[in-house]
Amino acid sequence: MPVAVSYPGVYIEETPSGVRTITGVATSITAFIGRAAKGSDEPTVINSYGDFERWFGALDPAYPMGYAVRDFYANGGAQAVIVRLFHKPAGDGVVDTATITWSGLALVAAARGSWANGLRIRVDANVSADIAAGFGLAAADLFNLTVRDMVSGATEMFVNLTVKESPRRVDRVLAAGSQLLRVAASMTLPGTAVPAAHAAPAAGKTIWTDDSASSPVASANAAVDSAALAATDYQGSQADKTGLYALDKTDRFNLLCIPPDVRGADTDKAVYSSALDYCVARRAMLVVDAPVAWTSANAITGNNNAALTALGLAGQRARNAALFFPRLIEADPKRDGQLDAFVPCGAVAGLMARTDANRGVWKAPAGIDAALSGVQGLSVSLTNDENGQLNPIGVNCLRTFPIIGSIAWGSRTLRGADLLADEYKYVPVRRTALYIEESLFRGLQWAVFEPNDEPLWAQIRLNVGAFMQNLFRQGAFQGSSPRDAYFVKCDKETTTQNDIDLGIVNVVVGFAPLKPAEFVVIQLQQMAGQIAV
Repeated sequence: MPVAVSYPGVYIEETPSGVRTITGVATSITAFIGRAAKGSDEPTVINSYGDFERWFGALDPAYPMGYAVRDFYANGGAQAVIVRLFHKPAGDGVVDTATITWSGLALVAAARGSWANGLRIRVDANVSADIAAGFGLAAADLFNLTVRDMVSGATEMFVNLTVKESPRRVDRVLAAGSQLLRVAASMTLPGTAVPAAHAAPAAGKTIWTDDSASSPVASANAAVDSAALAATDYQGSQADKTGLYALDKTDRFNLLCIPPDVRGADTDKAVYSSALDYCVARRAMLVVDAPVAWTSANAITGNNNAALTALGLAGQRARNAALFFPRLIEADPKRDGQLDAFVPCGAVAGLMARTDANRGVWKAPAGIDAALSGVQGLSVSLTNDENGQLNPIGVNCLRTFPIIGSIAWGSRTLRGADLLADEYKYVPVRRTALYIEESLFRGLQWAVFEPNDEPLWAQIRLNVGAFMQNLFRQGAFQGSSPRDAYFVKCDKETTTQNDIDLGIVNVVVGFAPLKPAEFVVIQLQQMAGQIAV
């Protein structure tokens, strides 16, 4: 604000520059949706495959999602969001969440499934009287709780807990710090009945093998695992934020992978269709796995491309999807290293993340540098001619070449058929557009409720222009100069008086995208009649 002058002298006034830096968003956060042995029902962000194993369990042939996540990290993936789905088996008395009770203390597993049937708890009274006094409680009001997973060996210990009102109230402490247990909803807190301590183990036994020294999950309270998922489990409810819509609870994701629920099967077409609509709304890309029945190029192109059409992923929304064929042949460490076929979505998403980090989102995740790690072969070996059948209809081929190995050899969206001549024919072009859209959407929030006139428009032009110029310098666009590469327009031509009256400011941003060189043509000419001197 202007400085108030009151005495003769020199005054200093700091003037705002009007620069509000627009930061580019992440481009390869990948969401995975499916079943897992254990884990929270809430979307969980992980940063390594080790995180996945800790939260959702080790590889298990019954849960194909784990293999897709493994491939994601093996191929360069960084951050992922895991949505664990659970379908409670039918039947009376079926328990999906294990419970443990002891001396009035009712505890439930932190997540559904049989993984928790091996939990045991032990209560002891070796508490601190000073801590109790600090909370205004007696030492007898406190207890210690130890939880052990007899299957994995994981152990958690919580000291100086209470059922009375206190910062150490047992339900709050477990909710904040335990990966294994929560207090059951049936338990009334704050309460007065402090659980009794367990006895010492009998001679020849340990704490965890003596039922008087610790309490197990009773057989009547043991839980079962999820039944096979139905399409409705994936599609979920937007109002309840279940299924796909659980991702509404996350800030953002860029790629979506939905491995089949059963190994060697396909993801339901209706699930893919719903997922594609959701990806369009969230400015994300859907990575589609080719059906297992696609065993040759002719199986796809036969009968006027009937197999591709049957997927139902068409229309302009198909710009946000890319399909990869065939499946990967990899060793399964859970089956003595036997080779089996796995869907490529996880590996391809990891490859995209690696390419983004090394070159940028505008670089096609394909070519001889796009090697697929951990892959020992492909379920279908394609020739150049077969590749030539599939590329023009928007099916991205995975190929194996001598010395180079297995690589991605296509980078088209499902609007990439030559017949469609779509402006978002290529994956990197579409992903670059989504990246710019999301970055500007977030980076221009400051402009909301600002006075809608030339000073605002000038600031918008300045900040958006700086963002686009930075991308130009990184090589994201065609053109040898900024004028050829992009433009930013926000003035009285884009925003009319009627727009101003309606509270609207229009910003027009254009860019010349880089498109991958799919076909490199080499022309050879023989110079005849030349005489060597």
